[in-house]
Amino acid sequence: MKGETVAKRIEWVNNHEELQLVPSMHRRKFDHNYAGRCVYMFTICVLGRKPFFGTLCDADAVHPSPWVLPTELGCEVTKCWDNISIENPQVENIAFQLMPDHVHGILFVREQLQRHVGHIISRFKAKATKIFRSQLACSETQSRTIKLWESGYNDRILSGKGQLATWKHYLQDNPRRLWVKRENPHYLTARQGIKVCGHELSALGNLFLLEYPYKVAVKCSRKMTLSDIETACSHYLSLAQDGAVLVSPSISDGEKEVMKRAFNAGFPLIFLLENGITHMQKPSGRQFDACSEGRLLLLSPWEHHNDHRRITRAQCETLNQLAAFLCN
Repeated sequence: MKGETVAKRIEWVNNHEELQLVPSMHRRKFDHNYAGRCVYMFTICVLGRKPFFGTLCDADAVHPSPWVLPTELGCEVTKCWDNISIENPQVENIAFQLMPDHVHGILFVREQLQRHVGHIISRFKAKATKIFRSQLACSETQSRTIKLWESGYNDRILSGKGQLATWKHYLQDNPRRLWVKRENPHYLTARQGIKVCGHELSALGNLFLLEYPYKVAVKCSRKMTLSDIETACSHYLSLAQDGAVLVSPSISDGEKEVMKRAFNAGFPLIFLLENGITHMQKPSGRQFDACSEGRLLLLSPWEHHNDHRRITRAQCETLNQLAAFLCN
């Protein structure tokens, strides 16, 4: 119920053994001026990902989609975030989403800060921790050791047109995504060490697609004309209509167009990626729904990296060889 005490929430957590410690997430762009004018999205997680902030609830007559019923601590944490723009007039609070075991927030630094934005996040965390300890009635000695948050935080920097709208939708849609993930954990849990063709792959999505007997590698030359691409689309979509799972790294324009149309048509697909998949990674946008429906599998033979990299010729050859192997 709303306003549930921290003590009751801790008792509930301790009775649910399926809650596990997970690695913390951190993104830092070391050459970026974090005190300058910019828009950021932050993710800050509870230590051990314990659901101290609320309970995920299904849609009802009042709420058209799954939502989070906040605990007493969750309500106080929300107030702490709302106070950021009051205490820092040069910072605008664009959006906030409370989740059972973490929070998402979007801040717009409108003017140059005296200290970088990380100090604002640190003050937010410190105030929430103080409330957490007061609700637990911690002694002075306990207050030095009991922690609410994981160390650090995850930040993303606004860099493209339309990205802010995507972020705001992501925050608003997060409870629904969590509900769907809990209903379909086998399709929405990242996995490591999947052994295929001498590679250890990271994977996200429906692994059963690897066992599907009818798979076709999509391969289109970079020299294809628009007419050639249309012909290729008709060919591969016809195979998909007949039950084939299409497999491709989507490198050339033709491959991208084939896989895009097949995705939009709802056919099952296996995408091979240059960038690896982390333990905490979740599919974004429409890929999330495709994974939850069991019609998408993402695979990568390499480790994850945060920076943007241009795919090399050797990597292209490796991914094409992997696609061919999967289909044979």
